[in-house]
Amino acid sequence: MATINERLHVLASTTERADKGALTIQDLEEQKRKNTNVDYKMVTFSLAGKDYGIDIMKVKERAKASAFTYVPNTLPFVLGVYNLRGEIIPVIDLRLFFNIEVPPHEENELENMLIVTVGEQTYGVVVDSIDKVVGVQKSTIQPPHPLFGDINIKYIYGVVEAEKRLYILLDIEKIFGVQSADEEKKLQEEVKEQMKLRQEAAIEVAQQEQKRTAPKAPKFDEASKSESAKAQVQAEENKKKEVDLNFIADSLLNLKKFVLNAVNEEWARKRYAEWAEERGEKNTQLSSENDANAFLSTFYSPCSENWWSEEYAEAVKAALPNNAAKNIVVWNLGCGKGYESYSLACVLKQRYPGAHIRIYAHDVDLLSVSNAPLMTVPDNLANGWYAPYLSKTVSGDYTFSKEIKDMILFEYHNVVNSNNLPDIDVIFARDVISFIPETSQKVIFDEFSEKMKGNGIIIVGANEALSIPGWNAEPAGNITVYKK
Repeated sequence: MATINERLHVLASTTERADKGALTIQDLEEQKRKNTNVDYKMVTFSLAGKDYGIDIMKVKERAKASAFTYVPNTLPFVLGVYNLRGEIIPVIDLRLFFNIEVPPHEENELENMLIVTVGEQTYGVVVDSIDKVVGVQKSTIQPPHPLFGDINIKYIYGVVEAEKRLYILLDIEKIFGVQSADEEKKLQEEVKEQMKLRQEAAIEVAQQEQKRTAPKAPKFDEASKSESAKAQVQAEENKKKEVDLNFIADSLLNLKKFVLNAVNEEWARKRYAEWAEERGEKNTQLSSENDANAFLSTFYSPCSENWWSEEYAEAVKAALPNNAAKNIVVWNLGCGKGYESYSLACVLKQRYPGAHIRIYAHDVDLLSVSNAPLMTVPDNLANGWYAPYLSKTVSGDYTFSKEIKDMILFEYHNVVNSNNLPDIDVIFARDVISFIPETSQKVIFDEFSEKMKGNGIIIVGANEALSIPGWNAEPAGNITVYKK
């Protein structure tokens, strides 16, 4: 806020200029703008001659760098990884991400890079040039419009005019696949509403069951009173369980982004019964992330985020269908650090030795996707079932053979967005769908139906179940597959 002296100085100045006949409407507007409170600051930069901005709260620093460490089998916009004072961070070229032409430059020329923080992850973002920090009033930011910029509107937070320039504000969280606070709030409201409806439905079922089983003996019959009381107690217990499960669902969503719905409901109810027995009926709520992790400990599929045992590899192999095609396309959703993708590649090579296999491995963890192609294999696995698919580097480390590596395309990609994939033979999506918002799950299911070949299969998590019209669950040994 301006002091009284500053206000008097401005007033005297404008009065003097008015006396001289020099005060204009533009002068008044400029003074008004300068005295407006700034409640939003952005770091501005340029891409292909246009002005852009990012919320300053997301920007850690600016840097100049080159010679990034190349990571094979990643999308073109991932330039590689960079050592930022001991921290290895992935680097993306925002121009390539938005399909904007990159101006020609020398091979080792320093790039302009913003170091941004999204959630707990740090990234390097390469742009044409970095300008300055600009402050505006948040209320002046206008909604995005497709005419502004050459990029997808979903990545634009808004547009604002400042210092006679129009800035396109980017939503850095959307670019890196992170849900905004508003999206998380909307998701929480959806889950609460869904659980409320389930609770009401469960109470209604319990009441109907109570009426159905109530003895039709005379009103004053003691046995009738006893049975009625038991039914009432049972109804109240069912109601309490639904309420408790509702709280569990809210906590899992808040702490782990786990969506309790029809995909995992059977497991959740069984797990809640176990949980209540372990903790006691009065101590079932999840008060911390450790509690949520403990509750979810029985949810994950065998060998999740780890190397596969030979037994599990054989189970997956037995579940794969007969397929004489020369080209086999596999979609691996939520590939994580790459354990699953490499293990799946080895199994597919065993099952279809003469086919050309392509695995599209997708995940929203850019660091994991960037590092996956560089993965090495522990020595203790070198003599096991992985052995035929490994080679030894000059440093003595074991890594996967070129043939296996060439099968996998690791991509930073949010699967709820459009997926430009060819027709698919196998969808491998273990333990992924339960961490996707319910409205987006429906989008993915439509994608499954559209992309899947007639003889294709879907494999989801051991404690997940699909309910897609036209698809049936079929047991294949220890694994359930879904077929059209």
